[in-house]
Amino acid sequence: MAARRSGYDPALSRSRDVLLAVALDLAANLAAADRYRRIAAAVRRVVPCDGAALLRLDGAVLVPVGVDGLVPETVGRRFLVSEHPRLARVVGATAVVRLSGSGLPDPFDGLLLAGGSDPLSRVHACMGTPLMIEDEVVGVLVVDALDPHAFDDVDDAVMSTFAALAAAAMRTATLIEAIEDAARRQGLVARELLKDARTRGGSEILGLSVEMRRVREEIALLAETDLSVLILGETGTGKEVVARAIHAASRRKNAPFIQVNCAALPESVAESELFGHVRGAFTGATDARAGKFEVADGGTLLLDEVGELPAGVQAKLLRALQSGDLQRVGSDRPIRVDVRILAATNRDLAAEVRAGRFRADLYHRLSVYPLHLPALREHREDIPLLAGWFLDQARARLGLGTIRLDGPAREALIAADWPGNVRELEHLMLRAALKASGGRRRAEVTIGLRHLDIPAGEPEATLVPAVHPEGRTLREVLDATARERVTGALEASHGNFAQAARELGVDRANLLRLARRLGVR
Repeated sequence: MAARRSGYDPALSRSRDVLLAVALDLAANLAAADRYRRIAAAVRRVVPCDGAALLRLDGAVLVPVGVDGLVPETVGRRFLVSEHPRLARVVGATAVVRLSGSGLPDPFDGLLLAGGSDPLSRVHACMGTPLMIEDEVVGVLVVDALDPHAFDDVDDAVMSTFAALAAAAMRTATLIEAIEDAARRQGLVARELLKDARTRGGSEILGLSVEMRRVREEIALLAETDLSVLILGETGTGKEVVARAIHAASRRKNAPFIQVNCAALPESVAESELFGHVRGAFTGATDARAGKFEVADGGTLLLDEVGELPAGVQAKLLRALQSGDLQRVGSDRPIRVDVRILAATNRDLAAEVRAGRFRADLYHRLSVYPLHLPALREHREDIPLLAGWFLDQARARLGLGTIRLDGPAREALIAADWPGNVRELEHLMLRAALKASGGRRRAEVTIGLRHLDIPAGEPEATLVPAVHPEGRTLREVLDATARERVTGALEASHGNFAQAARELGVDRANLLRLARRLGVR
């Protein structure tokens, strides 16, 4: 580690206006994300670096909250401190540390936009300092450069000043969140609210868009109640993740979260699955068994794909919800359980009620609070963040080094139709990472267009049909392939569009439209 610099630095004086602007931002009516981004940008205007990052310490993980000079998907990454020696040194420090020439790998290798023609170029100079609030480390501020001598003339006081402002910004954001939570939760102590917020990391709802902020606000609101919630959204929008987030933030968080796949619940065994049975209740009932309601007692029961429930099962479920009591099959003894009901579906249940395929009384019982999740195409600005998150998971899962997207690949992701939504993006990022790595462990890779197999969807007006070697256009080849896949899925499911849609990984409504266009009956 190089010796710390001290004494007067003219650069600090010249940067007075920038520092004043950052200080004024603390009093401005800005969202926390905007404050953090402005601080990172201000650091780069003062410190001769290629990238600056402000990261919040969340347990043992550093979460990027404001970056400048780094690829957009960086904000979707999560840096486990124990896996990054340089970040661990900064977290454990009491002042500015310089890590140039330390020989330690840098977490931002390959993520600097300044890499130019060498996207995986190494960071050669690094400075960092912990962010402190009342003697507690709440985050870090780090700057990186490709030039190993970039920080030779930078005074530690510059970084220390920015660190103080960044810590103040983080404290301001934390206090504002605490006040808002306290108002919603009728005066609970702010410290308990913040502690509760930190425990929700296991069901993280990612996204900085207006739509995803709205979802997080509704989750926080619903977590304080025991209302039945109907989570609506297309296939792959994250309905189960939202259900788990509601449970994790509720007073029931230490009790069971039980999920029932209603689409896989045949009417012949549905009553036993939901309510249990006693020994000898029917052929094959050799032992007594508790149903899902009993297992979830005190906790939360998610009825996933509730729109697929057969009519007979709907009636039995309604009786249990209305009375609050249930009976095991073959028993006359009522059992009372305390269960919070969440339901999820990709169907338009109101339309299903009008068509007579779903009971109106059960619909109203389940949809006390409908929660609509946006399709990925409705919040495209979150795609780089989500892609970064999934690439980080792929990196750990495949044992790879740094993974990044090149510009054309990023633009293609943002422009894609995403009929399978976030789940489709997750699977695509895993496949792309594997393809780009060539199966080599610890490989450092850049994902380009050639590694992506984004579904074609409806052709753009600017595309000119390519001629296939067989004399057919690209559109004709794609339609023929799609027709074969759809026909096969429908035959395997005996004409059940819901089951075929699940097999193909698309929304049922999208499959219906595609089948009509392709002429599949």
